[in-house]
Amino acid sequence: MKKLLIICGLLFSVVAFASAQGQGGQGRMGGTPEERIKRQTDQLVEKLKLTDEQKGKAAVVFTAHVAAQTKMREEMQAGGGDMAAMREKMQKMNTDLQAKINEFLTDDQKKAYKTMLDEQKAEQEKRMKERAAAGNGK
Repeated sequence: MKKLLIICGLLFSVVAFASAQGQGGQGRMGGTPEERIKRQTDQLVEKLKLTDEQKGKAAVVFTAHVAAQTKMREEMQAGGGDMAAMREKMQKMNTDLQAKINEFLTDDQKKAYKTMLDEQKAEQEKRMKERAAAGNGK
């Protein structure tokens, strides 16, 4: 009986801790869908000097993208899929997003956008290496 109570207590603690981590719409992506759309749009406006018309188009593209990401994330959490297939689908979604953004950019903005994406990719790879090193006890 004592062991059962201890196990129940530990299980409750884990569940409480996990749910506390996910409150407020904050996750790895950083905020609610609306906040992510605004942040992504604002980043393009700042880095690429988008016009008001381009800003509107970017917001529409990001809204559709975030909705698709949210749906996929819900499917994953419900246990609805193979991780490799989900990763491949997410990569295709990101490629499609970049193509849609490139449709309304000027040539100079396209170059700046590619540079921005390259910098983001390098930063992501750096973080992954740091995590791997930290995980290996180095």
